[in-house]
Amino acid sequence: MKALRNYLNKIKPTFEKGGKLSMFQSIFDGFETFLFVSNKTSKSGVHIHDSIDSKRTMSVVIAALIPALLFGMYNTGYQHNLATGADPGCWTTFVYGFLAVLPKIIVSYVVGLGIEFIVAQLKNEEIQEGFLVSGMLIPMIVPIDTPLWMIAVATAFAVIFAKEVFGGTGYNVFNVALVTRAFLFFAYPAAMSGDQVFVRTADTFGIGGGQVIDAFSGATPLGQIGTAAKDAIGSFHTVDVLGNPLATWDFFIGLIPGSIGETSVLAILIGAAILLFAGIASWKTMFSVFVGGAIMAALFNLIGTTVAMTVSPVDHLFLGGFAFGAVFMATDPVTSARTETGKYIYGLLVGAFAIIIRVLNPGYPEGMMLAILLMNTFAPLIDYYVVESNIKRRLKRVVS
Repeated sequence: MKALRNYLNKIKPTFEKGGKLSMFQSIFDGFETFLFVSNKTSKSGVHIHDSIDSKRTMSVVIAALIPALLFGMYNTGYQHNLATGADPGCWTTFVYGFLAVLPKIIVSYVVGLGIEFIVAQLKNEEIQEGFLVSGMLIPMIVPIDTPLWMIAVATAFAVIFAKEVFGGTGYNVFNVALVTRAFLFFAYPAAMSGDQVFVRTADTFGIGGGQVIDAFSGATPLGQIGTAAKDAIGSFHTVDVLGNPLATWDFFIGLIPGSIGETSVLAILIGAAILLFAGIASWKTMFSVFVGGAIMAALFNLIGTTVAMTVSPVDHLFLGGFAFGAVFMATDPVTSARTETGKYIYGLLVGAFAIIIRVLNPGYPEGMMLAILLMNTFAPLIDYYVVESNIKRRLKRVVS
């Protein structure tokens, strides 16, 4: 690292004002601060100094995403094996999924960071680091068979219209990754259904096999629940791509069809532990989302007029993107509530609305994406009323 530091110090004058490449100063600064903590200090005023800057915070979030990402890669290969009847072994299964997911990660980062680099150059400002996390989230919340060009178009739309037009990182009202998914869902609903198992000729990746199954359909558990007939209450059960029944334990482990990073609750909880241990995410928001979802699911259980209403609270929390959204999306410090009381209210409403949308809208059985985007809109309002309530309470205390 010392050699790299010396090399950067050597070429740095070239990118500073007056240097031959000064027009690319923001790009150089972005790479430098990504690799090393800035040595700049405040010259006046009172400031709090901390070695954990936003880039380091984003790095911790990415580390927390790794368990779900790695499992998603393995599950991609596993679902392919189920569909083809192949059993190439654990390592080959993972490599297959890795090679399928990697292009989506590359496209997400190339498009998103490319736009941020261009904007930083045009505005002559430092490169924002917020997309370090968004770039990883985007490929994890889409079905594995989503075309790369769709991911590129949706990512560009989200970065420009959900982030840069608001002023960049820290000013966006909506979660950028969720806006990407929302764009895909409404612009290309057929591609975002997630009900087609990823099946590709294994020889494409040079790992043997070669089996191809055309039009093999394997609906996600939530998709099956959303389309189940009313008269199936009491006898309905979700199945895997071969028709074998699935249980709560399967939902928890995550070897089921679904978006790349959302299927394994176990891997997501490992990521949650990392975020909470590092003090990056709010346990109040995270916990409240699960509580709000469980309460709403229990209330629907009391009615039980459709299959979706009879799904147990535990299964609702384990299925789809609920756990992933609660841990990595609802806790976004920029777009969620910031007051301590507001975090409880925000989380409860996210969880409740996710189940409401999931149960009452059979055409969209997921619910978590729209619930978080909806509450992104109301987060500032929640904080406003919490602050106003605190002010009024303190004024009454002074008067009395």
